[in-house]
Amino acid sequence: MKYIKPLILFSFLSGLLGFAALVGIYFYIKPDLPSVTVLKDVRLQTPMQIYTKDGKLISQYGVKRRIPVKLEEVPQELIDAILATEDSRFYEHHGIDPIGIMRAAVSLVLTGEKRQGASTLTMQLARGFFLSREKTYIRKIKEIFIALHMEQELSKQEILELYLNKIELGHRAFGFGAAAQVYYGKPLNELSLAQIATIAGLPKAPSVLNPISGPQRSVERRRVVLLRMLDEEYITKAQFDEAANAPVTAKKHGAEIEVDAPYLADTIYNEMVEIYGKEEAETGGYQVFATATSDLQLAAQRAVVRNLHDYDERHGYKGALGYLWDIPKQEGKDDVIPQLSLSFDVSNKTTREEWDDESLIRVLEEIPHIKPLLPSVVTKVNEQSIDVLAVDGRTITVEWDGLDWARRYITDFRQGSDPKTASDVTQEGAVIYIRQQEGQWRISQIPEVSGAFIALNPKNGAVEAVVGGYSFYQSQFNRATQAKRQVGSNIKPFVYSAALDSGYTLASIINDAPINQWNAATGVAWRPQNSPAEYDGPIRMRKALGKSKNVVSVRLLRGVGLRETADYLTRFGFNKDDIPLDETVSLGSSSHTPLEVVRGMSVIANGGYLVNPHFISKVLDENGDELWKANPVWACNRCENQSDPEILPEDEEADIEALLAAELNQDILLGDINGDDEITEKVIAPQVITAQNAFLVAEMMRTAVRANGNWSKKTYWLGTGWRARNILQRTDIAGKTGTTNDSRDTWFSGFHKDLVATAWVGFDNMGRQLGRSTRNQNLINKDPEKFNWIGNALIGIEDGAKAAEPAWIRFMQHALENKPHTPMPIPENIVRVRIDRTSGKLTRRTDHTTLFEYFLQGTEPTTYVRDDEVLDPATQDKTTAPEPEEIF
Repeated sequence: MKYIKPLILFSFLSGLLGFAALVGIYFYIKPDLPSVTVLKDVRLQTPMQIYTKDGKLISQYGVKRRIPVKLEEVPQELIDAILATEDSRFYEHHGIDPIGIMRAAVSLVLTGEKRQGASTLTMQLARGFFLSREKTYIRKIKEIFIALHMEQELSKQEILELYLNKIELGHRAFGFGAAAQVYYGKPLNELSLAQIATIAGLPKAPSVLNPISGPQRSVERRRVVLLRMLDEEYITKAQFDEAANAPVTAKKHGAEIEVDAPYLADTIYNEMVEIYGKEEAETGGYQVFATATSDLQLAAQRAVVRNLHDYDERHGYKGALGYLWDIPKQEGKDDVIPQLSLSFDVSNKTTREEWDDESLIRVLEEIPHIKPLLPSVVTKVNEQSIDVLAVDGRTITVEWDGLDWARRYITDFRQGSDPKTASDVTQEGAVIYIRQQEGQWRISQIPEVSGAFIALNPKNGAVEAVVGGYSFYQSQFNRATQAKRQVGSNIKPFVYSAALDSGYTLASIINDAPINQWNAATGVAWRPQNSPAEYDGPIRMRKALGKSKNVVSVRLLRGVGLRETADYLTRFGFNKDDIPLDETVSLGSSSHTPLEVVRGMSVIANGGYLVNPHFISKVLDENGDELWKANPVWACNRCENQSDPEILPEDEEADIEALLAAELNQDILLGDINGDDEITEKVIAPQVITAQNAFLVAEMMRTAVRANGNWSKKTYWLGTGWRARNILQRTDIAGKTGTTNDSRDTWFSGFHKDLVATAWVGFDNMGRQLGRSTRNQNLINKDPEKFNWIGNALIGIEDGAKAAEPAWIRFMQHALENKPHTPMPIPENIVRVRIDRTSGKLTRRTDHTTLFEYFLQGTEPTTYVRDDEVLDPATQDKTTAPEPEEIF
């Protein structure tokens, strides 16, 4: 009894001292303790996600991968696994677990090591938000106090939900929603019990216990989790046995990309970084929706890739990437045997027998894998086919239709003889690329040529598709938005618009004759030439644009004035600093990006309004609430009166057929290629040219994409872009080819009233010419009548019509597939009269020497052609060339 009082007194004093020490420690560290009230409105660092307009994920940007989930969305098995493993008394304690703390203290006394941390879920969450992982006593004390505060401010459900979304789980996955995606490529509700137990075991040591970095340790940790679930009676013994013995199925997954459109995603990402800054853009959880739909974006990508391969194939096969056996010998000093750059030595394997499939695939895995190309090795060469082993382990046969194009590349201007057998193309042991085209495998290679494509809604500037090159993974340079290249004849519609504005008409006669202009300062004569160097003498302006007559463009510039033309070009959005103040500007010597060109073309397509290209339609926050929505300026043709479309018989050059459907499309303001947007008050774009001017230029451009006239009457001629009309079989399209000197840059720009697009093809090396291709009879025999329309069998000098236009055609084939023929309505003050096709004067005749033409009211001809002035092409035998005009 005599010891009881002292013992009670000692216990009381010890408790009092302990409490005082605890209070002292609290007040000592209180200034360093964060306010946990911020967790009520916590904003988790969530990556930015970019979607197409129709809601398909294009890309995700951010170091931390996080997919926030609501507690009600989390499978109960996962909650059970976490609680059983990390904090079985979670719903019983108030932030700290005294039993766990005592257990950790005993372990520390017995072993002298801090093996057990005794951290509850609340304490782990406190550490994750406010502290580091360092094992110090002061950090643990802070963790306890913060946890106690959190339990006062937040409910258990709120704490659990924050934990599920905050905790680090390895491979940059934060939260269990992200872990399910990273390790299994699935949402949480699709995981098996074994997979749930695997990710539930990660919080202890995510870097070493994850199933990718440490699969064996992951299995051991999974068993611990399952045992705890069994002890807590969350699962049965049968479930335990099945899950514990399940194989490891984890592998690293990225975000669930639904549409691979990296050039579009990168453009939008850069815009978001410019607006918000890199850190905020990548962690703010923004959901950004593009203006482009998945359908048109993918169509543009397919068109560009196919077009570049077509160009590449008609210029010849450059051979294998390297050889694994039967390595060919160098026959001449100029022969170069390609060598594979591998991380391991294969020189000791010189025969097929020394290579098994596993070793071959190991080699192929080191070859750059650029879609749609598949690294492969030739295992057998037959008479007119080859067998290959692909990097994915498949054995594939490439038939003759996939080999017959592959004559030898010599230069950009020369190709070897047509192959007759598969051995003319390749040999066994060759490492090659193959790809699929229209369901057929073919030998292939990475095109050295580059391309770009961009499409806009001409009514509001929304970008419908953008492709910056063959492959973003090969080159991240976006040629559609960044590459300024000489535009060649793509400038001519704008020069012709300036001429119309200065009083010219579609029937104005200009002399298509050579020009020799002496420059006294340099002692050199400037001699602009047509391409090809053919001259027609006096020619109407419509026909001159359709045939892309260079000297006519120069004469029109002279008629308007150099400075006046340069100033006029800025109306279409071109930067004045990019426009040279010399006559070469009329031939496209200025350099612009495809984005700038397509914006200019949209002015002609939409009736004269300068719209602003934009890539983003709306931005949502991490909760899905709308933060911003595009409010672009709109072309507003309904603000003007327009006459009803006429129904006229098809005529050679005033081809206004099928205009009845246009009555349904007079309201150019509303709707777009993918359906009407929600109608809101719209800001009207500045009108930079009149609707009448735009209509007349578009009419000339319609001439440029078709065959015109009558062969038997000798009035037949082809617009430079004739392939568009022949292939698309549409009358409501317009366009213009463009080719620079020596075919270094090739262009095609064109439009339907709802969609305008520009295609460019050239080499990144601006000094390299696109060259020419000769006949490959293997390819011609497949379609003797139409081989020169589109594809890899085209022959001759590369130009805008052969190199760039096919991409535009393939895109429009898809984009316009289900759209009715709907020509643009005719603006008011446009009249249509019959004229003489040679002189451009009025005529009373109705035969093949005449045609109907459009004019701005008041500019139509006033005099009639005399009978002795009428030239009948059917009776003419043109034997003399126009005389050159010499200017000294």
